[in-house]
Amino acid sequence: MSDALKLAAAERTEFGKGASRRARAAGQIPAVLYGHGAAPIHVLLPGHQTMMALKHANALLTIVIGKAESMAIAKDVQRDPVRQIIEHVDLLIVRKGEKLTVDVPLHVVGDSISGTIVMLEHNMLSILAEATHLPEAIEISVEGLADGDKILAGDIALPVGSELVTDPETIVVAVTHPRASVADEAADAAVAAEASQASAAAAEAAAAEAAAAE
Repeated sequence: MSDALKLAAAERTEFGKGASRRARAAGQIPAVLYGHGAAPIHVLLPGHQTMMALKHANALLTIVIGKAESMAIAKDVQRDPVRQIIEHVDLLIVRKGEKLTVDVPLHVVGDSISGTIVMLEHNMLSILAEATHLPEAIEISVEGLADGDKILAGDIALPVGSELVTDPETIVVAVTHPRASVADEAADAAVAAEASQASAAAAEAAAAEAAAAE
């Protein structure tokens, strides 16, 4: 994303768990802004706007504190493990032209040959990219791939200006035919055996009835 999303922040004046709970209850998210040798700045972000902005991976943010503005990206987002609400955000200050290593989500598009399944072995790719042009996602096409085909990290087309950090030999996608497990095969064999026994028993009963009728 190259368009920075503006978030109006307020400097924090209270700290501790109680202060953080009060801030979240008031619709604010505690955060810290740091980087480039500057002293960390503890701020409160607008809750709803921040939550919406961070739905985009590697979102470029403009943090406004009074008359000062800083471009930043979220380096760490802490969430409540149950409610999944954002509890705290670490913001890294970035500058135009500087490059960062980030993890980018992978999205599979297209259809492999009928009867095959696509296994996404890795859902992220590490790349080096310009801080103000970080991709939100990278698409991988599996259109027409057949059983046994693989896509390596080094095969994936990257956004212009980006460099691959992940080992290029890493298998990212594998295409295969569904294969029954040993347990599935045993269960199928048991069902077939039961059906065969039931059929044999029915045949014997029919033969006995016919003999009795004679």
